[in-house]
Amino acid sequence: MGMTEVFMLLGGLALFLYGMQMMSNGLEAAAGNKMKKILERVTSNRIIGVLVGAAITAVIQSSSATTVMVVGFVNSGLMTLNQAVWVIMGANIGTTITGQLIALDIGAIAPLIAFIGVASIMFIKNEKVKHISEILAGLGILFIGMETMGSAMAPLQESETFIGFMANASNPIVGILVGAIFTAIIQSSSASVGILQALAQTGVVPLSSAVYILFGQNIGTCITAVLASIGTKTNAKRTTVIHLMFNIIGSILFTIICLLTPFVHLVEMLTPGDTVAQIANVHTIFNVTTTLLLLPVGTYMAKLAVKILPESKEEEEGEHKLAYIEKFESSYAVGNAALAISQVEGEVDRMLTMVKKNTETGFEALLHKDKIDEEKMLDREEYIDYLNKEISKYIVGLMGTEMADEDLRRINAYYKIISNIERVGDHAMNFLGYAKDLKIWDMKLSGHALKEIEEMKGLCAKALEDITVSDISKAGNILEMAAKNEQKIDDMKEIYLKEQIERMKTGDCKAETGIIFSEILTDFERIGDHAVNICEWVEFNQTGTVDNYRLI
Repeated sequence: MGMTEVFMLLGGLALFLYGMQMMSNGLEAAAGNKMKKILERVTSNRIIGVLVGAAITAVIQSSSATTVMVVGFVNSGLMTLNQAVWVIMGANIGTTITGQLIALDIGAIAPLIAFIGVASIMFIKNEKVKHISEILAGLGILFIGMETMGSAMAPLQESETFIGFMANASNPIVGILVGAIFTAIIQSSSASVGILQALAQTGVVPLSSAVYILFGQNIGTCITAVLASIGTKTNAKRTTVIHLMFNIIGSILFTIICLLTPFVHLVEMLTPGDTVAQIANVHTIFNVTTTLLLLPVGTYMAKLAVKILPESKEEEEGEHKLAYIEKFESSYAVGNAALAISQVEGEVDRMLTMVKKNTETGFEALLHKDKIDEEKMLDREEYIDYLNKEISKYIVGLMGTEMADEDLRRINAYYKIISNIERVGDHAMNFLGYAKDLKIWDMKLSGHALKEIEEMKGLCAKALEDITVSDISKAGNILEMAAKNEQKIDDMKEIYLKEQIERMKTGDCKAETGIIFSEILTDFERIGDHAVNICEWVEFNQTGTVDNYRLI
């Protein structure tokens, strides 16, 4: 094998991997969010879980991408560990579709597919068509890479060194190690299986050696999920343990089957002389059979994962930390933007819940200053500030990554949303400050003022309760409600301010308490303003526009 063939091999590999990346990017833009939503709604039914995992992975052609999404959902609490088991099993079945596509041998028309895809990207402006075109172009380039690698590796048929190496690969341990290490390096079982098929196409790798390499490739693909779980909660790490258990058990089982039965010969008989199809068939049989065998004991696998990785003391202590956002690097685009948005959404919901609680407690402090729960309010405010800082950092990091315009818009909207939420939290803390001042100075608000504060509390609670960032389908409705609430708040402020001035004129209210009450009214009004701003950005998140309202 000369330098020309080496360069051809590297070029073919580059085209193959780039083709897969193009397909992933196109699929991310076209279906990433839909895939995420489907996964989020997976029930505890094991059959449905397996089918969903298989279908999604078949579409996005990456079990690693599906597993990374699952790790993220388990980490964020959107999916239970038991649900994750079924999806992972299904993902292993779905990933075999790539090998079966390669076995179809459409290399002859691959240049035409690539040309159609690239031409559509260049000349058609429709965004959806561009995403589909990117998938087509990626598919074509992938097969061109396959053909190039096959041609480059043809001389290996005459290489005694390589033939000797492949003879060693017929040893189960050696073959499994080679497959696992290679797949762990490139982090894609679909890609490594494709490369194995390209090598087998030359006739250098017999099926008797390829099967063990294939089993190792299934183990090696777990590395992506392992990397994704670094820095996550224990439950997310357990997901990767389950993924690893599945493939190790399957590899041990099928190694024994290959050694004790004529399994390899039977597979060869299905498609005589077509090693590429034989490898694809073994890959499919491996994952389908392992799934069927482990399906009845999936819950026990989850329990075993809990035993292997018990809850850490740090997680039990409940210190300030992100509950949904997990920071990981992955070369797989599919699902990453959708997962990132889901994570941000979860943290923003947490932040909003804390602010709602502090706003309620702040009003309670004004109404019942002798029962001020200052410590809890301060702790929550600290947590809110922490979330604001960490979510902002995460969003800024995402802004520098490649993602669809729609996803980028949503991320930017969340950046504005958390800023407004944090400001509402500050106004809630102002209420606590006023309550403390009244207590220190031994001053009392009049009965009229307390009644008005009670009404303010109810309207603020309504304004904040109507807000939802997780269900953006209601964006238009919540904006309409927020606008009405803001107008009520503005009207109420004006009325209460006039009444307060009258009370000060008649001596029913001291000047000091009058000033504090005016400050309360200002904070009250600002909360209404921020509530509208949040709802405007939620609508912008969904539609890209906001009619008749300002964006502040």
